Amino acid sequence: MSDPLSLYPAIEAALMCDCIVAKPAQAQALYRQWLAGGYARAGGALYPVPAPGRPARPLLVAATDVPRRGLGSAEGRAALLHAIAHIEFNAINLALDAAWRFRAMPDAFVDDWLRVAAEEAQHFLLLQQRLAALGYAYGDFPAHNTLWDMAVQTGHDVLTRMALVPRVMEARGLDAVPPIQRRLAIVGDHDSAAVLATILQEEVGHVRIGNYWFTTLCDARGLDPLETFRSLLGQYQVALLRGEMNRSARLAAGFTEFELSMLEDFSVTRQRTVTRSKHEQAV
Repeated sequence: MSDPLSLYPAIEAALMCDCIVAKPAQAQALYRQWLAGGYARAGGALYPVPAPGRPARPLLVAATDVPRRGLGSAEGRAALLHAIAHIEFNAINLALDAAWRFRAMPDAFVDDWLRVAAEEAQHFLLLQQRLAALGYAYGDFPAHNTLWDMAVQTGHDVLTRMALVPRVMEARGLDAVPPIQRRLAIVGDHDSAAVLATILQEEVGHVRIGNYWFTTLCDARGLDPLETFRSLLGQYQVALLRGEMNRSARLAAGFTEFELSMLEDFSVTRQRTVTRSKHEQAV
């Protein structure tokens, strides 16, 4: 039997790959070989990654500059699916980076995030297929880099990463999918709605993984999870809720009713604070 390969150079190669065909394939192969015992946790220097590998397109713009389109046309539906595909492409990188960066974590952590990377790769492939069915491809619309920006901000600490990426950025996706599915159903695009249903089911598991590791790390450091989470939200000025909350999905992902009520309260409190501040400035 041959000796296991070094894991970290393999993860780095997938992370820095800029090909939309090769990156998903590498992420899925990594997880299969890891499960088969083909990798040892060794090799490769650790360094800041300002940007992972990505293709020349799509053009990256500010989040506020991404055009909004209605779903009544194939172009509008393609633009929406393209935005979600871009999130999934970035999610591959985020999961790979977690497995590559936080090397003091146990094997179970590596197992979880390589699995997430493989599943995000499959989500990206499913969305590519839907884009092709509508006559479009990944890269045809502009996109933003908000998700990876948060990875850079949290690269110094695994607890902060688990708090703000799976429990905030990815949890927003749990809230966003059902309204999108309803809008797609109204215009008769049931195939796209079905793809999103598949993605939502697995994204619940991804957020649950983030919840598990966040609370585990809080316990190890003697921190209260709720107070720590609330403190990080304020420190990083993270917007919490946008539109309706998918309570059932968040509960399945490991949030508690008490915590969801706290998040709603915190979100409203911050909105009131901002409103009051603007009024005071006007006066």
